Amino acid sequence: MTLNVGKTDRFIRFALGVALILAPFLSNLALFASPLFFYGALVVGCVMLVVSATGFCPLYSLFGFKTCRA
Repeated sequence: MTLNVGKTDRFIRFALGVALILAPFLSNLALFASPLFFYGALVVGCVMLVVSATGFCPLYSLFGFKTCRA
């Protein structure tokens, strides 16, 4: 498994992951009253944190993208 996510991309994914995990709990938006959006935000946030931690994105690999330096 080779790295295909660069530092800037990892930082952005980390910030968005944390925001998506915290949003259903800290915001009073009616959007998160639906279980689909509540759990969807949690799952997507967790996936972003895992990709940020590992530096590997399966979708980038599938499409041949690479945001890190060689």
